[in-house]
Amino acid sequence: MTTAPRSAFLKRDYPRVSWSSSFQQYHPCHTEMKFICLTVLIISGATYSRSENNNFVRPADPVFALAGEDVILPCSVKFSLNAVDMRVEWSRSDRNDSEVVHLYEDHEDRNTNQSQSYRGRTKLNHEELHRGNISLKLSSVQVSDEGRYKCSIQSEYRSGDTTVNFTVGVVGRPPVITVDGFDYTGLLRLKCESEGWYPEPVLEWMLTETTFLSSETAETHRNENGFSVKHTVTVYEKHRKIHCRIRLKNHKLDTLIITSSNMFQLWRKSAIQFPVIVGLGGFTVVLIAVIIHKYIVHRKLKTENRKIHHELDELLQSQRIPKVITHLETDMVNATLGEDSTNACLIQTRHGREVIYDETEQ
Repeated sequence: MTTAPRSAFLKRDYPRVSWSSSFQQYHPCHTEMKFICLTVLIISGATYSRSENNNFVRPADPVFALAGEDVILPCSVKFSLNAVDMRVEWSRSDRNDSEVVHLYEDHEDRNTNQSQSYRGRTKLNHEELHRGNISLKLSSVQVSDEGRYKCSIQSEYRSGDTTVNFTVGVVGRPPVITVDGFDYTGLLRLKCESEGWYPEPVLEWMLTETTFLSSETAETHRNENGFSVKHTVTVYEKHRKIHCRIRLKNHKLDTLIITSSNMFQLWRKSAIQFPVIVGLGGFTVVLIAVIIHKYIVHRKLKTENRKIHHELDELLQSQRIPKVITHLETDMVNATLGEDSTNACLIQTRHGREVIYDETEQ
């Protein structure tokens, strides 16, 4: 077998391929598609740039603090980039005028246009700026500080911002436990209430730190002083220590009531005696009402009898009847003038005795 020399193989003519024509034929950005491809690239670049700016600042979690405390509103730059040469602004994004809370620019704080309510209460830690930490410290928190804050940062080449939701809490009065009712079976109903909280707190009944009781009734009201809560629960004689706890985030107030067997027995006796006392009291009231009614009726009859005697005296005097006739009976007396004579008078006592007096006979 004869093998062709390698030089002949290399000198052999092969069909030439035009790469430029092949590229134009199969590349997606062919001549008629160049405009579309260019548009897609521009849009993709703009989207990436916008996404990069939005991700330039780390998102922040909601913040909670009690009125009067100091709080840190978190904000930081990704990758711990140095923020010393950047412009940092904190503002209230939940208000129409976007009031300035704190401004850092050209390596110094510039709070000429700072809102009056934040004067002297904000601080940016300059020593942390080179680590990308642009968190804001807010001192002596007030209820009016609650709201949505915007942390904005801007450099020569990029910018970004994030939002911090800030809630201000107010601790109300310590809870008060009172006896709301009881019965002879040994059940005792307790009521726990407190007021002046913000935002709405959580009220819990507990026997121990791990044993809870369910409230039977729960009431919550809100006014200008905050939230007021009122819960009731029924406990048994075996329950010796009952806690009422009101919790607001990590802050809590507790009140404890301790019961005893003697206390339950006293309440049980009171529960039995109470209906008896009420019944006797009702009977006494009815009896007094009956006596008063009889007395009033008796006085009324006596007054009517006096009136009748007075009218009779006037009638006898007008007819000139001797006064002695009225002594026939000391009770009621009826006198009637005769129909045919103006001088005759028929007098009838209560027992039916009649006396006729005729003035012409005298």
